[in-house]
Amino acid sequence: MTIETRLIEYTHNGTLLEGLLARDTQQQGHRPGVLVAPAWNGRSELTDGVASRLAGLGYAAFALDMYGKGVVPANREECATLSHAQSHDRRHLQARMHAALDTLRAQAEVDTARVAAVGYCFGGLCVLDLARSGADMAGVVSFHGLLRPTPHPNAPIRASVLALHGYDDPMAPPDQLHNFQQEMTAAQADWQVVAFGGTMHAFTNPEANDPDFGTVYQPRADERSWRMATGFLAEVLG
Repeated sequence: MTIETRLIEYTHNGTLLEGLLARDTQQQGHRPGVLVAPAWNGRSELTDGVASRLAGLGYAAFALDMYGKGVVPANREECATLSHAQSHDRRHLQARMHAALDTLRAQAEVDTARVAAVGYCFGGLCVLDLARSGADMAGVVSFHGLLRPTPHPNAPIRASVLALHGYDDPMAPPDQLHNFQQEMTAAQADWQVVAFGGTMHAFTNPEANDPDFGTVYQPRADERSWRMATGFLAEVLG
């Protein structure tokens, strides 16, 4: 196995973006593609690392960019400002996600008929909104994602949905979780939710250690959620 990466520039609405594609160069032919949507701190070593792990499983994985090439928030306040600017207009957010999806599908390694997406925190909202937009894709996985519904009607949801959730997540409390499940049921989506007890927001991030803010790494939930996510991807992508 030889995992190689390359940076790919693309644009949306006049903004130059830059994502990272990871793939196993020893694998021949087309392979399924997986988008990786980052948390509110933007594309980072963590996101790129997820892309490389997925490449090791036989996927072409694209760590996407929501903010713009070279735009890296320096602190929590800048993270909030940048992510809120994107999520303020959910149609805009969905269109930016579609730009990333189109970019992934345009890569020579990718089987365009077999594409999915995974996202973390803010990126979880992004991949759920991609599904809500009616994107033609196999499935989406949200890790400790924000579960807020869109303020506008959704298109029919074609992607299978897996939400991996910390039950004690203050950014998506139980009432939001219940409403999300009701939303997915009303949409007749193929959905699954796994809620991890004793688990807060950002449970997959080893650097998360701020219980007052609600972000705490949970190794057991991290390991279990990865196994569940990769099993889900294997099912929906074949």
